[in-house]
Amino acid sequence: MENKSIIVVSFILLPLLFTIASAQTRLRPDFYRTTCPNVESIVRSAVQTKFQQTFVTAPGTLRLFFHDCFVRGCDASVMLTGNGNAEKDHPDDISLAGDGFDTVIKAKAALDSNPQCRNKVSCADILALATRDVVALTGGPNYRVELGRRDGRISTKASVENQLPHPDFNLDQLNSMFARHGLTQTDMIALSGAHTLGFSHCGRFSNRIYNFSPRRKIDPTLNFAYALQLRQMCPRNVDPRIAINMDPTTPRTFDNVYYKNLQQGKGLFTSDQILFTDRRSRNTVKLFASNNGAFQNAFVAAITKLGRAGVLTGNQGEIRRDCTQPN
Repeated sequence: MENKSIIVVSFILLPLLFTIASAQTRLRPDFYRTTCPNVESIVRSAVQTKFQQTFVTAPGTLRLFFHDCFVRGCDASVMLTGNGNAEKDHPDDISLAGDGFDTVIKAKAALDSNPQCRNKVSCADILALATRDVVALTGGPNYRVELGRRDGRISTKASVENQLPHPDFNLDQLNSMFARHGLTQTDMIALSGAHTLGFSHCGRFSNRIYNFSPRRKIDPTLNFAYALQLRQMCPRNVDPRIAINMDPTTPRTFDNVYYKNLQQGKGLFTSDQILFTDRRSRNTVKLFASNNGAFQNAFVAAITKLGRAGVLTGNQGEIRRDCTQPN
């Protein structure tokens, strides 16, 4: 019986592993060497300009990349508009910051102003490059980005359903969702570190500070003093547009303080704090909290793997002339 189980699991995993390995061979950092050799410097300049205008550029772009790759793969389908029926119209995507979209659009315009690069670089690759650039601009690693993605032509609200992690997920739910994209538990914990930047709206975690259970109003895994601070910032019936930093300590720096916060019970979401409260993931959190280099190396490995998820290459998809519309 045990051997049969191993065979069944192998048949399930092999196509996924083949897809990831195949993407790895088709994507390469020098993909635009002859068609648009200055692609990286052009995108970086546009991202820097946008970042200087508003800090939201950083968390907005980073989150946009995750939400794109988790639905239909990294094909920039999240950027398409579709009369209220596109991915970005789904409740899980509706809070994506406009500055993330604008970062890609501005970088695309900068590329198109260069005759050699006009309509040569996919919106999916621009988003991947811009994501690396905002991580570096906020103090994170400046890693090499694999390129060669093509843009998808399809974007539907229905395709987002049950594809993105929710704030109340436990470790098993997180691992299961990330595993769909060939990502391990360590990858998942490293990518969760992106919550070192950005913010959330009060409604996404209010149950933890007001209605955790009939016997406990406040989630016992939440630092009590921090919970009281959150109550002050998020009173009942608060304006839903009020935003709270995901990292209360260094919210504008890409660092490992997110993991130090988890050790103190200061994970904003249940899905953050569970990484420390669950013994199966605690040691990785401890490692990343004590060693910023270990976190950054793991993050680079994980986001590179994520960037291969469901990619379109070769003659698949297209190079969009307008990132918000199929050609």
